[in-house]
This record gives sequence, C-alpha cells and structure tokens, in this order.
Amino acid sequence: MFQPEEIEDLRRVVRACARTDHQLLVGLRAEARELKAKARKIQPRSATAVSLVASDGGNNQLHFDPFHVQLVRVVDSYGKQLCLDAVSVSSDLNRLDQAQFHKDGRPRTPLGRMMCDLDVRSRRLNDLSHMMPDPDRARARPEEVPASWVQAYRDLCEWAVLYELICHRSFPTDTLVVRDGQLRSKVFRGEHFIRIRERIEEAIQRVYREDRRRVFLVGIAKRSKVLDRYNLAFALENVLPEGEARYVEIPREMERKCYDRWWDQRGPEDAAENERAFRFVAGRMYFVRFGPQGGDPIWSVDILNSQTSFHQEIFGYLQNDALEGFPVAFYPMCLQKAHSFAQIVDFDLDVLQNEVVQAIREQLPSSERAIFDALPLRQEIADRRYA
Repeated sequence: MFQPEEIEDLRRVVRACARTDHQLLVGLRAEARELKAKARKIQPRSATAVSLVASDGGNNQLHFDPFHVQLVRVVDSYGKQLCLDAVSVSSDLNRLDQAQFHKDGRPRTPLGRMMCDLDVRSRRLNDLSHMMPDPDRARARPEEVPASWVQAYRDLCEWAVLYELICHRSFPTDTLVVRDGQLRSKVFRGEHFIRIRERIEEAIQRVYREDRRRVFLVGIAKRSKVLDRYNLAFALENVLPEGEARYVEIPREMERKCYDRWWDQRGPEDAAENERAFRFVAGRMYFVRFGPQGGDPIWSVDILNSQTSFHQEIFGYLQNDALEGFPVAFYPMCLQKAHSFAQIVDFDLDVLQNEVVQAIREQLPSSERAIFDALPLRQEIADRRYA
C-alpha cells in the first residue's frame, strides 16, 4: 500500500514516463490518420454462417490428483459435436497416433484425414507438429515432456475439423465459415500450414466451379496485439466514424511493429522476399466495428488471403450475423452459439467429473475401492471447515 507522502512521487514518475512515451502516441496517431480515408461502410447481406469452436482446455480440466484429464471437444454453431477426445500430459503418444487411423491405415478422425491429405507418411503427430512430443523420447524421459502439448493437440484438432468442413463437405448455399481466432498458426511443422491453406483455397474454388456456391473463411480474434496497440490512436483520430458499421484493412507494416519476430506475421505476398515469411499466416487483418456507435467494440478479423477482393461481401454477411449478437452485442451470433454449445459447465461438468472418478475407481482392486470411495467425504469435511 502506498503511503500518503509517496503519492506525489508516484504521480511525478508516472507523468515523466508518459511525457517520454508521448511521441510514440503521436506516431501511432499519424499511422491511424492515414487509414481514415480507407475506412468503408458495411452493407448487411444474408448467408449461412457456420462457426467452429474448440472447448476451452482451461475450463474443461478434470482433476483428481494425480490424474489430470483435459477434454478436447470441437462443436459448431448448430451444436453438432465434430471432435471428442480426452488426454492428459502422461497419455501414451503412440496410442494417440494410432487412434487417428484404422488398423488398415484408413483415417478414423478429421485429424487423420488431414494428415493423409498432407502426406504425413509416418502417421505420427510429431511429424505434423513440432509442438507434439516424440513418442519414443517421451516414453524414455517422461519428466521432460512439456504440458503445453495438450494445448497444441487441441489446436490441431480444431484446424483438422475446419479443414474437413471446407475440403470434404458439400455446401447447398453460400456459406461463411468463421474460425474462433486468427487465420494464423505456428503449431504446424515445416510447410504443412502452407499446404493446408492451399488445399482450402483449392476446395473453395472447386465448390464454386462445380456448385456455383461461395464459401468464405474468416477468423475473429477476441484479442490482438495490433488492436491493443492502435486502439487509442483509432479512437482519437476517429478512423471509424460513428453512424454506420465500418471496417478498414490493416497494412502489414503496422502488424510488423507489434511483433518481435516480423517474419511470423508476413503473408503469401511476401514469399519472394523471405521463404519462411508466410508459413504461419493465411489471412489479411482488418479492424471492424459492427455497431453504428463510436463506443461499440472493434474486432480484429482475418480474411483468407485469396478472398480479400470479396471484403465488402464478407463483412456484409458478418454484420448481418453480428446484429443479433447476444449476450455480447455486435459480435457474430454464430460464434456465440458455438461458444455456448462448447462450454462444459454445471451439470455437464459434474457428469464428466463423475466419469473420471469412476474410471479411476475401476483401475483399483476391489479391496481398495472402499478407501477410494471414502476419500471425497474427508475432503468435503475439510472444505466445510476451512473454506
């Protein structure tokens, strides 16, 4: 706690720091000012909107020490479950590799089908993603296996479901596919993400050629380093004037200034200059405000690189969906529906927790199950006494 006599010193050093950083704000405002003339109005349009959301690993961790189970689940905005798995840090990675395929080598899961399309001949997740541990090394030295691989596996499953939806499904109407997050990923090894982008673009072209149906792909991020950096400058310069829903494209140069490793955020248009530049980026960034008022939220949206010429049409579809947004106003309703279906809380979470407890109980000999059954009662007494 600050003492009263320290407040003045605090005020002095903070103001000195703000004066030093003022030139940074001046520069950001100058960059934002250049974009004001490029902001466009959004005209609502109608199309089917489909969103994919993976369940949040942080909310779906099921604990019963020393067991720690995380549920990997992907659903769409209609509530259809597209992927379900349960893993822990100590899961057998060889079995996880084998679970993606039938015994005859045919793919069993969306992740397996994507691996076949990408020609991952080893059928090992470690060869698809450098963030997945090597099974042999993990078996020899389990204490060195990073817990972060569970999150990487969840991301792989979400990308695999998105890939299958676009590349292996038919579309009876024009459809906007919305990903929860940007169209960027560093989870894939080598040039696998480039191949995913190219195959998605080929599938979109094939659907239009054969069925005359437009399929659009966008990603919406709840948070963005670029948006955090330029949010104040955009507000002060009134880049997106109120009265109408508006959007503006963000130049790559502005993205560059927000990241320590610039090549991570470069797109296919930069490939000739740096071969590694576009391995992780499949979209162009836009700032968009779906509401008419200046105080309405601004979101960071990625449009697939090959579809930027359809930006007016895409944002018209998105705004039409966002107008019905609830409980978050002016946020695409399809994403909010998918989030609602993906959440595992209350009674559903109790059911899952009970399944974990029962699975652990079944591993014990019958003579020890009474001890296991009594354990939760002792914990509840302690909770009531000391909570």
